[in-house]
Amino acid sequence: MLIGVPKEIKNHEYRVGLVPSSVREVVAHGHQVLVETDAGIGIGETDSSYEAAGATIAASAKEVFEKAEMIVKVKEPQAVERAMLRPGQILFTYLHLAPDPEQTKDLVKSGAVCIAYETVTSPSGGLPLLAPMSEVAGRMAVQAGAHCLEKAHGGLGMLLGGVPGVDPAKVVILGGGVVGRHAAYMAVGLGADVWVLDRNVDVLKQLWVQFGRSINTVYSTRDAVERHVRMADLVVGGVLIPGAAAPKLVSAEMVKTMKPGSVVVDVAIDQGGCFETSRATTHADPTYVVDEVIHYCVANMPGGVPRTSTFALNNATLPYVLTLADKGYRQALSDDPHLLPGLNVYRGEVTCEEVADSLGYKYKSPADALGI
Repeated sequence: MLIGVPKEIKNHEYRVGLVPSSVREVVAHGHQVLVETDAGIGIGETDSSYEAAGATIAASAKEVFEKAEMIVKVKEPQAVERAMLRPGQILFTYLHLAPDPEQTKDLVKSGAVCIAYETVTSPSGGLPLLAPMSEVAGRMAVQAGAHCLEKAHGGLGMLLGGVPGVDPAKVVILGGGVVGRHAAYMAVGLGADVWVLDRNVDVLKQLWVQFGRSINTVYSTRDAVERHVRMADLVVGGVLIPGAAAPKLVSAEMVKTMKPGSVVVDVAIDQGGCFETSRATTHADPTYVVDEVIHYCVANMPGGVPRTSTFALNNATLPYVLTLADKGYRQALSDDPHLLPGLNVYRGEVTCEEVADSLGYKYKSPADALGI
């Protein structure tokens, strides 16, 4: 199979669909890879790195889309890219179609076979191609929060871990899932006083086993959130509900009770945020202030560390890329009940129920669409 890797063109997107080491694996399986020139420049990988791994360099995205049987990307295709898709061509990338009627309309019109990273499942019920970005975002949240707590950035002027004889910062993490767990890793490592709130007792037990007495776990109620947020120096919002808007756990009134110079980092901002005072920001202008509380609400946080994010994502996506290339999409989807839910649009039909319900399309199950 000929696999195409175009350069990402979304604003401030530096990641790339395949890294050279992944290209080498694909080529070793007997496939060809066509990479748009400078596609990897944002992660420090040059055209020569890709050529050394066995790829051919294309002069333009147009050439990649025209020749490739499967397109591997990171972000959802932009309008100019969607116009280049053709019937039967495989598109494997993040799509997030439910809130995006224009993209959905174009993908349906294209007749392409569109497989979304974010709806591929795992035997344990997780979302394995979303998890790497949640890991990155969770770790970045504490790093960014510690930076914002510095006086020069408007914060309280507090070192997250303190020093001998001086209190550390109190870090409150809302949600003990992938984001929360990785935020806790970082906060514990920096010596903070870490509190994790979650409504799932089993999650709290797992955190207790994992971290022991280096963190505090609290069952999440309105009272608990209110009490701990009020006393926090840094609050990380990591409550993510797949395919749905994040719940507003922290009200504007709660934010008013927080310390002047304290910081909130809303990792859930891509799904609307879990603070009532949150609004999406960018890496170029990441913070704003509400009631003397610093808000860091960068959408697509992992895009700020594109090299780490790209390699982490490739570790998760590469087995699926190889399966799709080795077997072809029909056999690959038929053989793997966890890859099958990744099929969102198939030759003009919407095959993801949440997308169909959100945007008013007739839903056809992936199995029915494929005739399996």
